[in-house]
This record gives sequence, C-alpha cells and structure tokens, in this order.
Amino acid sequence: MRSNHSSFDTPHFRLLSDSQVEDLHLATLEVLKRTGVRVFEEEALDLLRRGGADISDGNLVRIPSHLVERAIRTAPKSITLYTRDGKPAISAQGTNVYYGPSVSSAYFLDPYSQERRQPTKEDVANVAKLCDALPNIDFVMGMVVVADCPLGLADREEFEAMVLNTNKPLVGWAYDAEGAKDIVEMGVAVRGSLEDLQRKPFFVMLADPTSPLSHSQAALQKFLYMADKNLPSLYLSNPMQAASSPATMAGSIVVSNAEMLSGLVLCQLKREGAPFFYSGLPLPLDLKTTVIAQASPEGRLTIGGCAEMAQYYHLPTFGVGGISDSKFFDEQAALEGAFTSIMAGLSGINLVHGLGFVESALTGSLEMLAVQDEMIGMFKRMMGGIEVNEETLALDVIDQVGPGGQYLDTDHTLKHYKENWYPRLMDRGNHSEWEEKGKKSLSRRANELVRQTLETYQPDELPSAVRQRIRGIMKRAEEKAGAQGAGQ
Repeated sequence: MRSNHSSFDTPHFRLLSDSQVEDLHLATLEVLKRTGVRVFEEEALDLLRRGGADISDGNLVRIPSHLVERAIRTAPKSITLYTRDGKPAISAQGTNVYYGPSVSSAYFLDPYSQERRQPTKEDVANVAKLCDALPNIDFVMGMVVVADCPLGLADREEFEAMVLNTNKPLVGWAYDAEGAKDIVEMGVAVRGSLEDLQRKPFFVMLADPTSPLSHSQAALQKFLYMADKNLPSLYLSNPMQAASSPATMAGSIVVSNAEMLSGLVLCQLKREGAPFFYSGLPLPLDLKTTVIAQASPEGRLTIGGCAEMAQYYHLPTFGVGGISDSKFFDEQAALEGAFTSIMAGLSGINLVHGLGFVESALTGSLEMLAVQDEMIGMFKRMMGGIEVNEETLALDVIDQVGPGGQYLDTDHTLKHYKENWYPRLMDRGNHSEWEEKGKKSLSRRANELVRQTLETYQPDELPSAVRQRIRGIMKRAEEKAGAQGAGQ
C-alpha cells in the first residue's frame, strides 16, 4: 500500500492564478453591469429586456451579474462532435485539445505554382481532402474564402466543398441567418433529420461580436437561430489590443470576456442549455506596421488567459494556433507555427484552429498545414507524459542486462519501442541518406506530400441521394442569389 501517492499524466501549464482569474471575472461583471454592450437586433433586445437587463439609449444593454451567473450555470459543460457518418470524434470539455485548419483567408498559396492567388471552391475541397488524409487533424475548416462563386454564397459553397470531401467534424460560418439555415439544411440531409443532427452534431457554426462590446444584427440572427435549433455555435471575440480593446493584456481579456459572456447570456435566454463554445481571441495590433500580430507572445498570453477564464466557467473553448505572420511557408512560419500550436495545446483549448495560416491570417498554405500535422503528432506524444509503474520502471530487465550489457534484443524493448513517436516529414537519417534522397528541404518534402495526397487520396463519398439533396439546396441558393442580383 502507498499513502498519499500522486502522479502527473501530462505536463502541466498555467498562466493565471486563482486570484487573477477571480479578479478578471469580477472586472468583467463590472463592465457588463456598468458600461454595458450595444445590441443591434430587436429579438435579442427583447430577450434581454424580458430577462431582466437594463436597456437605455435604444440599444445600450447593462446586464446584471445574476443573469450572467445563471447563463454560466445552464450552458453545457461539454460538447461532443461526431464524424459525418455518426461516430464520436471530439469531446470538447476540460482541457481536451483537438486541432484543425484555419478559416476565411483571402489568398491561397498554390501547391503547384507556388503563387499567391485568390482561392477557389476546388481549393476548399483540397483542404478538406488533405485534412481527411492527415492523421493528426481532428476537425476541418475551409481555410480560404471561395472567390469563384456568386456574390454572397461563399459560406454555403465552402460548406458543400467540405462536407463532400471529409468525414471529420466541421466548423462552418455564414454571412447571415439565411446562410445558416441552408447549412443546417445540408446537415439535416447528411444526418437524416433535425433530431438526429441535434443528437449527433458534426459541425459548429461560427458567429462573432463586433469589438468593442457590440453585437451586430447579422451575427446575432444566425447565432440565435443556432441556439433555437439546439445546435452548437461558437461566438468568436477578436478585439485588437490598443485599437478595439485596451493596450494592456488584462484589459483586453476583460473586453473579450465581456463580449463572450454577453453572447452566452443571449444564447441561454434564447434556449436554455443550447451548446456554446467560448472563443476569446484578443490579439495585439503592431503599431509599427498596423498589422495584427497573430503569432506574437502577447497574443499567446491573452488567448491562453481567455482559455483559462473559459475553464473557470467550465465552458468548451475555441482558440487559435499553428499560425504565422510570415508571407509563405518558410523557417519563420515553421517556428511561429510550432510555438503557437504548442502554446494553444498547453493552454488546454478544446478546438485549436489556425493551422495553415500565414501572412497574419491573410493566406492559406497546404504545406504549412502538412508540417503542422507532423508537429502536432510530436506534441500529442509529448503530452502523453511519462508512465511510471512496475512495467515501465523495468527493474527486472535492468537486473537481467546488468552493467555493460545492451537492451536491443530484450523482450521488453520489442514490446515498448514502437511507443515512441516517429516522423513522416522531418528527417532523422544520416547525411549520406539525406543526399541519396535528393537533399530535400522540409518545405519540399511537405509540398511533395501535399501534391501526392491531392492526386491519389480519395475520401469516402456520401450516398448519392444525400449528395443530390445537398446539390438541390445549393441550386436553390444560387437561383435566389441570381434573382436578387438581377433585381439590383
């Protein structure tokens, strides 16, 4: 018998003390009840008014602390996301960590020409296909905004391209409530019924407040629609330090937290128990360049701080990692991508998006995504920690081999050596082997992997009837967009 024995299953990491978390929480409650938030949507104002909030000046809402605390209590503490074919894939709770690519880049680095260009729907399909093939990518986002489609349909075109080319869970977005409705209808087509989609959701819908402390009509309409349907959504607060939030990290966290919690209040007022992802992403504005410093250490600290606030509330989290401010996949991108991915993982963010982002989130790179997949495999192994028990202590083996012996041919080595992590892209061979293989750099090996995957990998297909239903939804949206365009 062992008394008072404890063990660590994973490495430990913490940014904020319990007292600091409490101070940030109380400061946020003060902002919500004293400063308030602007709400530009009538249904949302009505929900808040009936819930007991104070509304003045038309749409300035001051939210009492008890309303916030109640929303925190009623929100689900965990959200399970499923694969397209209905298998559990993600358990978003506590500090479980899952990784996926980015969303909404304006440009794309072509894996064949290496040119930076506007993205196409085929690019989104290729992102989904590559993610489906990569072993350490847990969920899929479209990475880029589709440019070769009718105006206002990029949200639905992206979702269709993703759902047809991967079985992994998705994070989608919509311009407005109409887009959200079409995407939900596509989800129903896949799952068979709304009830089955609610029981086994395979996608999350993204919406976002407008910093500082404002909630737009378009964001709230799609956000409340998802809550009404009891489907998971994430409300992404992304204030810029020194621009749309205070220059201090603590002040920026307070603004982001206030936006998150006021969104949570609305979500729970619309439908108590509706699934909600907390997503605070305050980032510093580089005042030398006026560019958001996506990979900055301050950004890692504030995002990690927001994650710890969400963990204090026991809310599922969405954050960012695997991102770089470099203009293409180079040494800077690899360095910043690894740093931001590891910080997000250590912070315990449930859904870490951003893999494949370069140029401060303006451009998507499949090579960056492939290398990030490799790095995450390494990181996941590291987070497995050190198992200490009678078998791993190996005292009998040590005694058997003795001083001056070797362990290569022992049964113990044969049993355990495959537990180590082995790379697919990174090179561990000797110099002569590297020369024989063509002296390839990491970026070249990543490009070859990407191109081979796009040319040979075939994701599982949806049934023909489901594909036809999705195509019918898209055709209806395209015809509606064409009619609106003709009328303008």
